[in-house]
Amino acid sequence: MISYNPKSWWGLIFKFHASDTFRRLLPAMVSVALFAAGIAYADWNLIPGQLESTTALHALLGFVISMLLVFRTNTAYERWWDGRKLWGGLTNASRNLALKLNAYLPERHPSRRRLADLIGQYADALRLHLRTPVPAQHTPNRVAAQIFAEITRLKNTGDLSGDELLCLNPELSALAEICGGCERIQKTPIPYSYSLFLKKFIFLYIVSMPFCFVPEFHYWTALITTLVFYVLASLELIAEEIENPFGEDANDLPTDEIAANIRQRVSELLVSSHVDY
Repeated sequence: MISYNPKSWWGLIFKFHASDTFRRLLPAMVSVALFAAGIAYADWNLIPGQLESTTALHALLGFVISMLLVFRTNTAYERWWDGRKLWGGLTNASRNLALKLNAYLPERHPSRRRLADLIGQYADALRLHLRTPVPAQHTPNRVAAQIFAEITRLKNTGDLSGDELLCLNPELSALAEICGGCERIQKTPIPYSYSLFLKKFIFLYIVSMPFCFVPEFHYWTALITTLVFYVLASLELIAEEIENPFGEDANDLPTDEIAANIRQRVSELLVSSHVDY
C-alpha cells in the first residue's frame, strides 16, 4: 500500500507509479484516439455531412454508465474496507491474547516465547495464504491448531486454570473467524456476468461516441473520446485492483506491515520484558 499526503494536490497530480492507470491504458488510449480521428477524417473527406450529432442521447447513456460505475466502485471499496477491518480485528485479537497470556503465565515460563512465536506466525501464515491461489496446505489452520494445543497443554499441566482458558476463548475463536472472513472476500469476486456487462457497455459507449460527436466537434472528438475512455476504464481498473485487497498491488492492504507489527507487539508483551529466560 502506498503512503501519501492526501493534501498535496500538485504532488499527486504529477505523480506516476507502477500501477498508474494511465500507463496501463496508454496503448488502448492510442487506439481509441486513432479510431476517433479516423471517423472524423471520414466524415470530412469521404462521406461529408452523412453523420448527424446525437450528443443528447449519448449524454443520457453516459448518466446510466456513471451510475453503474459508482455502484461498481462502491462495492469494490466496501470489500477493501471489510478486509482492513478484518486485519484490524486480527491485530486486536493477537494483542489481547498476548496481554492475557502475559498476565496468566509466570514471568519466566518457557511457553511465553513459543506462544509469542506462534501468534506472530499466524499473521504471517494468513498473509501468505491469502496471496496463494491454490495452497497445498491451510497453513493458518495448522498454526492455530498449534496455539490451541499449547494452551490446552498449559491447562492440563495446571499452568492455566479453567476460568483463564474461558477468558482466552474469544481471542482464540476470533483467529478462525477472521481467516474465514478474509477467505470470503478473496474467493467471492464480483459476479462474472456483471463485470462482463460493464466492460461491454464501456466498450460500446466509447466506440459509438465518435459517430455522435464528430459532426459537432470534428477532430476534437479524438481528444474527447480518449479522455472519456480514460476516466471510465480507470474507474473499472481501480475497482478490479481493490476488490481483492490481500495481494501486492500498490493499492492493496499493507498486510506485510500489519503482520510485522503484530509479531513485534506480541513479542514485546511476552518475551522482550522477560529476556532473562
